[in-house]
Amino acid sequence: MTTIEERLKEHKQALNMMQAPSELESRLRNALEQVPAKKRTMNKAVIWAASIAAALFLIIGTYQYPALAYYGGKLLNSSELNSLSFAEVAEQGYGQTINKSKTLPDGTVITINGIISDENALSLYYTVDRQEGVFDEHGSFRYYPDKIQGFLSNSMMKSGGGNHSKDETHFEGVSKFDPVSPFSRTLTVTYSTWLDNGKRASYPIPFKYEANKAMKSIIKQNISKSVPVDQGSIHYDSITASPTSTIVKGHYEMDDEEYPRFDAATKLYVNGTELKASMMRGDESAGKDIMGFELEYDVLPTDKIETIELVLYSFMGFQKLDTPISLTTPSDMSIKVGKEKLWIRSVTKTDTGYDIVIARKQFTILKTDNLSVQAGGKVVPVSSISTARPWDLKNGNILWEQTYSFNTKDKPGLLLLDSFQYIKTYNKKVSIPVKNEK
Repeated sequence: MTTIEERLKEHKQALNMMQAPSELESRLRNALEQVPAKKRTMNKAVIWAASIAAALFLIIGTYQYPALAYYGGKLLNSSELNSLSFAEVAEQGYGQTINKSKTLPDGTVITINGIISDENALSLYYTVDRQEGVFDEHGSFRYYPDKIQGFLSNSMMKSGGGNHSKDETHFEGVSKFDPVSPFSRTLTVTYSTWLDNGKRASYPIPFKYEANKAMKSIIKQNISKSVPVDQGSIHYDSITASPTSTIVKGHYEMDDEEYPRFDAATKLYVNGTELKASMMRGDESAGKDIMGFELEYDVLPTDKIETIELVLYSFMGFQKLDTPISLTTPSDMSIKVGKEKLWIRSVTKTDTGYDIVIARKQFTILKTDNLSVQAGGKVVPVSSISTARPWDLKNGNILWEQTYSFNTKDKPGLLLLDSFQYIKTYNKKVSIPVKNEK
């Protein structure tokens, strides 16, 4: 099996032997612009597909160009890449140096120091210098990069952060965007800010993009495996590991066809070692009406990859209840309800009926559509529910309680709870085949 360092070396050698033709982007643009005007009334998707096909034919038929290639250097984990300045990152052999500055009308200077680009994301390193401070009176950052555009690229920011000087006049930031097309030769990052008049101003900063300093994925393959859960299934679709991060994409298929209340907590193990998870977000690229998600982890370890496993640790569980809950002796003691616990704290008479205070864990959600009590031989539905408030047990645990009101003159004896949702531990494993290379 080939190690990551060996793959990096191989791809860097291939990169040194081949270069992208200087006229590549202009020829691609010309190919896309050759769609006749009379065909503009066709379906946009058809035109786009035909144009791309023409462009790809031009590329394949004329050039052997490695659109993405490894750029050798020491592999750093995600937290290191986000915490280092670009000068320190460049010392490790990463990325493309930009050093492009723009002075805004208010005297602020934004400098694009450099970028790291691979198949998972583009990381933008920048600085902001301003005499009056880079934060406004409310403590919010004044300037933020919200998108990067270029040839076949329209990437939105996914995350970002940074550090500022003590006097708040200098800020060093790192923002992560969706990946860009390797065929772009010029990229434009747009910074936005809110002016004193309440309007938003945008400042584009173009810079040259060198695709031969981008990095290709180490592992990229389909998973196509699913895990059944209480109210549907979780599908793991693909994994893409690059020298800067590891991305697992998937989607939910829920019985109620609604996006789940809780995310699927998924662990990634490589050679039996758990990789640090950095983020989970929705994935709009999954397609319309598909509830996609994207999991981001640290980089793969640099030793030989023998096993890769995903483990669905926890997710939304569903508990159906058939047995009424007694209200005769309310107290702060817990009551076992299915696989969870509830606390019936009090049953109090009011001017309009009775109030019942019920406490639960933070992520235990009672289904209230059919929630009712049995009082005086009748079933009385809940009339109102208060907002949740914390109940501090003074032992490091905090529960959440709500007041449920019922319009009845008779004291309730039983609580009729149809069902509830909670965080359930699944611990279900998905093995990802490792493709051996000679």
